Amino acid sequence: MIMKGQKISNRYQIIKSIGEGGMANVYLAYDTILDRNVAVKILRGDLASDEKFVRRFQRESLAASSLNHPNIVEVYDVGEDNGDYYIVMEYIEGKHLKELIKKRGKLTTSEVVDIMLQITDGMSTAHDAYIIHRDIKPQNIMILENGLVKITDFGIAMAMNATQLTQTNSVMGSVHYIPPEQASGKGSSLQSDIYSMGILMYELLTGKLPYRGESAVEIALKHLKEPLPNIKEELPNIPNSIVNILTKATAKNPKNRYADAREMHEDLKTCLEENRLKEPIETLKYPENNYDEAKVTKILKETPKKESEEEPIAKQITKDDLKKQNKLLIILASIFTGLVVIITSIVILIPILTTEKELIVPDVSNLTVKEAIKLLQEKGFNVSDDQQELASSEIPEGRVIKTNPAADSKRIKNTTVTLYVSIGDTKITIENYLGKNYLEIKGALEALGLQVLVEKKAVTDPESVKDGEIIDQSVKESEKLSVGDTITLYIPDIISEYPDFTDGTYDIEDVKAFCEEYNIVLDIVEEETTDYVTGSIFSQSRPKGYAIVAGTKLTIKVAKAPVIDDNPENDCGGLC
Repeated sequence: MIMKGQKISNRYQIIKSIGEGGMANVYLAYDTILDRNVAVKILRGDLASDEKFVRRFQRESLAASSLNHPNIVEVYDVGEDNGDYYIVMEYIEGKHLKELIKKRGKLTTSEVVDIMLQITDGMSTAHDAYIIHRDIKPQNIMILENGLVKITDFGIAMAMNATQLTQTNSVMGSVHYIPPEQASGKGSSLQSDIYSMGILMYELLTGKLPYRGESAVEIALKHLKEPLPNIKEELPNIPNSIVNILTKATAKNPKNRYADAREMHEDLKTCLEENRLKEPIETLKYPENNYDEAKVTKILKETPKKESEEEPIAKQITKDDLKKQNKLLIILASIFTGLVVIITSIVILIPILTTEKELIVPDVSNLTVKEAIKLLQEKGFNVSDDQQELASSEIPEGRVIKTNPAADSKRIKNTTVTLYVSIGDTKITIENYLGKNYLEIKGALEALGLQVLVEKKAVTDPESVKDGEIIDQSVKESEKLSVGDTITLYIPDIISEYPDFTDGTYDIEDVKAFCEEYNIVLDIVEEETTDYVTGSIFSQSRPKGYAIVAGTKLTIKVAKAPVIDDNPENDCGGLC
């Protein structure tokens, strides 16, 4: 049980619980070394002793930590502390898209395109690494006050080229956004994320879910069989380009979808251009798949139990549909009832027949290797021949620092324990790091076992230094530190912020160049007005001094001369 005030790895102090999942619990914590709030995801205690789940949790950590993108929540640290396996992540102060939808209903087309551009940009990085999210839904998309979107919870993501630890036909994710191939047990691909993003885009545009029903099975059947509702009935003026994107993204047959998120992103980038607004409605190239409805029974076992709590479900089907589906549901219910009886029997009997008594891993720290091996074997554990070496200023050379699994954790008899042995207080000679990139030096020093802090420092001439360049260091060249000691690297305090585009010194070309330099999506709106000079910029969505975040959207309004009706028949002498 993780308690408020508890420290993980003597570093991350728990502040409060902020979420519970099927596999892990998430806590807001304070990083006592880097002086910042972080989110700590900890594997549930009842799963920590399950080797399969531990491997899956570690795989999640590796997959998530390899993704570096402004639209993906950053992973800072991965580790294990006294049997608690954890991931430390960027703490996001914002709201998820489901909250935004509930508050506002449908969003504007330009807002949706902006959000989807950020999501597909982040997912492009994941898909480039052959990582599938498998659970794209508004609850897993955070949006900050400045409009920046962050994709969270790669908790069930998987590397396609990695060893699969779960069945390939496992149905994962939320049923409202589940791709047909997952619902029917055919596994996932990059195109599965495309489908979920298409459903999400439809929901953002209309404020409604396209498929609803009274049960998970009913909703899944609609994903399998029913085409996406015609969005033109909800939004008659929606551009044809948006309709085509939705049609392609939510196709039942993955061959009709975008190949990956990057392809969808490129299509979104031009969808609001004038020449695409009334483009021809496209037809799908390949026939849509006819999935086996019977396999939807997997959803009864795999769909998260709290799905109904996340989104209230309304009945929107015809009587004929109900009759057909009720017959299927009766058959499925009978099969499911039989399976429940069998599974329940197995669940009850197998643990009774096969459960082994769990042993507590003894604390062998500060013992010699010989003493540690003897004690562990006496307690019923095996000891790995592959010992790990670590520098330590506290534990003498040749003595044990720690073990994996950690001391006091519970394991079954004959579990193999790895020893971490001290090589003594290894001194590290500090070099002159001025002028070098702090990320490169921070990584190198942390690999040697030092604690590295990074602080910003004011500079008198910002033009003379680069952003991220080390301009000072707390420990001077040639001085020596021990493992665990701290060094502070100082970087210039250069703030990138929006200028005032409305002060008369900027024209449209200047703004375009600015947005291209900082990777900002520009939306130019021409508005008729007599209050400003034609062609001048008189409004900007992100005001002067607002922090620049790559990938976000900037809207400017440009004065346009009003249309003058010079038809004399319409002249009423000012009496109209």
